[in-house]
Amino acid sequence: MSHNLEVVEATRARFRPDRITTLFVGESAPVSGDFFYFGNTALQRHVQRSMEDSFGGGDDFLERFKAYGWYLDDLVLTPVNQLKKSERIAACLAARTSLATRIAEYRPLAIVSLLISIKTIVDAAAIEAGSTAQRFAVPFPGMGQQARFKTAMAEIIQTLPRLR
Repeated sequence: MSHNLEVVEATRARFRPDRITTLFVGESAPVSGDFFYFGNTALQRHVQRSMEDSFGGGDDFLERFKAYGWYLDDLVLTPVNQLKKSERIAACLAARTSLATRIAEYRPLAIVSLLISIKTIVDAAAIEAGSTAQRFAVPFPGMGQQARFKTAMAEIIQTLPRLR
């Protein structure tokens, strides 16, 4: 594992709640080195806006996300956004069992796929894990899909299990 991936996973672990109520699943951290838990991605900003629109703002977003029992993990634990489409799909498919193992450990009450194209793989991982979590999928808020993401999140965010 490269140094950058070690930093990403150490940072992710720092924000892991003791009890994960809602598991958000992204495709992978981007090759750029940006990362949701570094607070420097469009995904982070759009999830934050969705939370603020529904629950108000105020305290530190990442700490609030954690306090809700919400956690972001990725299907693939190495960047895939630089790969050719066929390689990217293969990496996602190959990561299903690894995600299933993590879902079994986390025992979330809900799972949100943060990219429509990974929904079937995330669903298969949840089934493989024996999870009965309610499952959702929203479009990734990039490539002109920001409004669709906002609408999809507005429809589900109030129903997502949270600790506070």
